[in-house]
Amino acid sequence: MNLAPTPEQEDFRRSLRRFADDHFDAKSVRRWMAGDMGFDPVLWRKMGAELGLQAIWIPEAYGGHGFGFVELGIALEELGRRLAGGPFLASAVLGAGAILNAGCEERKRALLPGIASGETIACLAVSEPDGCWEPGALATEARAADGGWRLDGVKSFVLDGHVADLVVVAARLPGTGGEEGIALFTVPGDAPGLSRTLLPSLDETRKQARLALDGVQAEPLGEPGRDGPALVKTLDQAAIALACEMVGAAQLVLDVSVEYAKTRVQFGRPIGSFQAIKHKCAEMLLSVETARSAATYAARTAALDSGEVPIVASLAKAHCAEAFFHCAAECLQIHGGIAFTWEHDAHLYLKRAKSSDLLLGDATFHRERLARRIVL
Repeated sequence: MNLAPTPEQEDFRRSLRRFADDHFDAKSVRRWMAGDMGFDPVLWRKMGAELGLQAIWIPEAYGGHGFGFVELGIALEELGRRLAGGPFLASAVLGAGAILNAGCEERKRALLPGIASGETIACLAVSEPDGCWEPGALATEARAADGGWRLDGVKSFVLDGHVADLVVVAARLPGTGGEEGIALFTVPGDAPGLSRTLLPSLDETRKQARLALDGVQAEPLGEPGRDGPALVKTLDQAAIALACEMVGAAQLVLDVSVEYAKTRVQFGRPIGSFQAIKHKCAEMLLSVETARSAATYAARTAALDSGEVPIVASLAKAHCAEAFFHCAAECLQIHGGIAFTWEHDAHLYLKRAKSSDLLLGDATFHRERLARRIVL
């Protein structure tokens, strides 16, 4: 497998980096994180109009651009580099992925064009108050009623669930357990019986919500009770996407740490000339490069829809999460006391590193899953 980017992919990266640098500056990110929405709706539409980012991974038959997972990974890496606010991961990856993997043809044609254009913000509700991302732990119940389906349960830690126009809910049929009987349903964001509460979060740049479903009328994506494999595939793809995002953020904290070490003078010399700081920067570089290798390989595996995806997804998520947190923590140490102030951006990256580790399951969760998948 050739991991080198094509010239077209490099052009795409440069264009996206210019866009991200121009629009996702630290001042804007802080303004959005102080609000309830967590992003600028005007800029969200601009992302679609100028770059077509929301449509990048969606096939042309459903209103998308039909690019592959590698291009999606590049987009996430560049957005992650700037801690870009907005429901890109929630809508263009989790929501769209669930519909692509589980939806029947009719439902795909009805739902995906709106997500591709950015007019519809989607999200995927999986984890519940216990914070578990294992599909087999689902407790939300789907029951047949009045010729349709109704959902009862509570979903927590739902990315951008408070602003989503369309919620894809993972539930299970009565009397089933494990990965049997899992079904994916769609619910409008303003559906009767659905209450949404914005959750306080360590990482204020990424909003999460609690969704309570009380007899909410829902429409199935595919065949209820047979969506377990589609949900697992969606979460694996999302883990790879999140790994790519973490690589971009880790690269940024490495870059600013090296630059600071070159310019900060102590005892008459740049601190980067001291061996201890050199070692920190070298170890950060090693973390970033190994994480990039893992995420790039995983993204190309996902692009090929290879049977390796379940293995490399957990591997990439676990390694990239730890690499990002390591780099973010070392960034604070290299910058010293100034990095512990609210005005400095280092704490934003450290908080994003921790929240990204927990999102979709932490490193321990994915190592345990990896061990099961390779039958250790």
